[in-house]
Amino acid sequence: MTSYVEHGTGDADHQHQHNYKLAHYLGWALLLTGGFALIEAVGGWYSGSLALISDAGHMLTDTMALALAYFAQKLSSRAPSAKLSFGYTRIEVIAAFVNALGMLALVAWIMIQAVQRVMNPTSIDGGTVSIIAFGGLLVNLLVAWLLHRDQSSLNARAAFVHVLGDLLGSVAAIVAGLLIYYKGWQLADPILSVFVALLIVRSTWGILKDALWHLMDAVPNHIDFNCVGASLHAVEGIISVHDLHIWSMSPEQPTLMAHVLIEPHTPWPDVLERARVMLRQEYQIDHITLQPEWRTTHAADAAATEAEGSHPTHVH
Repeated sequence: MTSYVEHGTGDADHQHQHNYKLAHYLGWALLLTGGFALIEAVGGWYSGSLALISDAGHMLTDTMALALAYFAQKLSSRAPSAKLSFGYTRIEVIAAFVNALGMLALVAWIMIQAVQRVMNPTSIDGGTVSIIAFGGLLVNLLVAWLLHRDQSSLNARAAFVHVLGDLLGSVAAIVAGLLIYYKGWQLADPILSVFVALLIVRSTWGILKDALWHLMDAVPNHIDFNCVGASLHAVEGIISVHDLHIWSMSPEQPTLMAHVLIEPHTPWPDVLERARVMLRQEYQIDHITLQPEWRTTHAADAAATEAEGSHPTHVH
């Protein structure tokens, strides 16, 4: 039976290898983070440290985020089907969006807990906090190194932001533990927790905006919509361009669809090849759908005259 959802074999193989490698990194990060989250949770409960509990909360949230990212990456490598003709690539963006929302919720919880600790200080075992937090720092450095090896995926970037928050949380917990152990300054614990939470918000907000941008099928940030329209219009054999749409199923897969009015008696395969080469070389757009249209010579001349006085790209 003929398959109508197959794509270029080379591109598909490359994408599959990329997804497999990234899923491998995410799998190791998941095991390391989940294991140490339990250790920090017990240590934070034993020592009474909000910084350590916050860091354990970070790592627990990261464990769930990494699990979501891992399974999303595994699914995204599946081939397109008759039901999902684009495949599972969009699930990567959904996972990043959910992870970013979870991170913002965790930041809000830390802020609330910190205010309560400032108003009602509690006794904290600074030595235990520093020792456990140092172990967390080593784990987070290893996980961050694994995830930083591939930042082309929005899914990986969202997971990396989670781990970066953990890393900062571990540093804050170490500093808080040392200040409490040597100086007896109990307020260092909630204050440093708030500081870390504020640092995390900026990166998380950026991931959230990027994910929402993709979910809205918006034009990728690195592509100038009007320039693409003008470049298509300038291709030899094309009179005008309309119904131009540019979006991305995932950050690595920009997609273009447009109707193009072709000059009479111009071979469409030649025009299509010129357009494909231009879009690939100038804008790195590989997934292209162009619908050609022809008119009579008189109508084509009128359309060309009209196009000279107006912008060549129209979106409906």
